[in-house]
Amino acid sequence: MNLILWRHAEAEDSAPSDLARQLTTRGRKQAQAMAKWLRARLEEDAVILVSPATRTVQTVESLTDQYRVMRELAPGASVDDVLNAAGWPEGIAATVVIVGHQPTLGQVAARLLAQSDVSWSVKKAGVWWLSGRGRDVVLRAVISPDLL
Repeated sequence: MNLILWRHAEAEDSAPSDLARQLTTRGRKQAQAMAKWLRARLEEDAVILVSPATRTVQTVESLTDQYRVMRELAPGASVDDVLNAAGWPEGIAATVVIVGHQPTLGQVAARLLAQSDVSWSVKKAGVWWLSGRGRDVVLRAVISPDLL
């Protein structure tokens, strides 16, 4: 299975609630650049799961309108919440994209790649592409919008 961890792009600092924070102009550009990179590489049958936060929905909408919002992926989600949503290691699909938040995405990467409970830094709008089954995990790509 391919598990793609995509952090939301840059968002405004304040809003009526954390879930209501929207992307900044820079964030929209970041999301569009990363969406273009992903579009060239994703299979059509990839399943895309998104946090209910406005900033994650706005990030993924630069890629597609075919996604599922999952409250289990909201800010503060656990590593297990993310892995269960994706169906890791068998997968609910051959490729699952999770559009979410720090520190959770960094914790998922650390657990799968290093069996560690630390949190690695995932840049805003950055993508970590992992593939494998169970303990045999390969890091296929790490890319951030400033490199595109």
